[in-house]
Amino acid sequence: MMSILEEQTLSSPFQGFSRAEWKSLNGHFNHNLGPRDLEQLHALNEPLTINEIEDIYFPLAHLLALHIKNYNTLRNDSHLFFQRNQQKLPFIIGIAGSVAVGKSTTARVLRRVMSMLPYKPTVELVTTDGFLYPNKTLVQRGLLNKKGFPESYDTKKLLHFLSAVKSGKKSLSVPLYSHLEYDVLPNKKLIIHNPDILIIEGINVLQVNSQRSPNSNKMFVSDFFDYSIYVDALEKNILTWYINRFESLRVTAFQNPSSYFHKYADLSTEESRIKANQIWNEINKPNLHDNILPTKYRADLILYKGSNHFVEDIKVRRI
Repeated sequence: MMSILEEQTLSSPFQGFSRAEWKSLNGHFNHNLGPRDLEQLHALNEPLTINEIEDIYFPLAHLLALHIKNYNTLRNDSHLFFQRNQQKLPFIIGIAGSVAVGKSTTARVLRRVMSMLPYKPTVELVTTDGFLYPNKTLVQRGLLNKKGFPESYDTKKLLHFLSAVKSGKKSLSVPLYSHLEYDVLPNKKLIIHNPDILIIEGINVLQVNSQRSPNSNKMFVSDFFDYSIYVDALEKNILTWYINRFESLRVTAFQNPSSYFHKYADLSTEESRIKANQIWNEINKPNLHDNILPTKYRADLILYKGSNHFVEDIKVRRI
């Protein structure tokens, strides 16, 4: 007779892998990644090692390569069926997860590793920060303290961008965001040119935006994804990482007079931790519980991080 845990495992749409099991799926990448690469790829207070890349991201890249191969085969077969030879469209990967969980590092590492696949695809990375409404608009709408919540994004602009990507448009501009200024940069754009792979990273990219009116067009950001990843960890660990990052920024970036958060530069260590906890409890925690965490099981793959910021377990949606 099966235990409850065994029954739950069998009934789950996901299959789980320990780090050791996942590592054993690793193929053979020829790479010369070194300390300088790690410095460019990891974020503040987020450790990154060659072993983490080899054990976690190389198998992930190979799995994604299988999906891309099938994606290209289906596209070619569809061309034959419809008797139309259409141009290639990017394979879009969405990456979601909480503030401070390490999404940005995951996205940067994945971009680098995917570009190392044998056929050397072009890979672009776009963060949804650039699609936030400008601070001026957020203030007018009373949303500045809800920055990062679904309603703080210009979802129509983001959907228009993704629609253009999937229509095969050759060149597209993407708005850029400055974490120093804590605002969208009105005169700066990222230009992307029809890449083979496009990674979209953002806390709410798997959100279905249930706040829309019943008569609105029911199209969601995740509708354009060919594969989606959720980066997860225990909330207590995420909170610790958030507080530590806030304190590190206080003694570095916040010291810059141009920083939006320069007002926190002179806080003591204890005051800094109290302020970080306050911001977490008032903004980031509600957003996590109300908007981000409920989207976790919409992902195709979930990376579970331990307290050391390294991935310990992986869940992959069954096919």
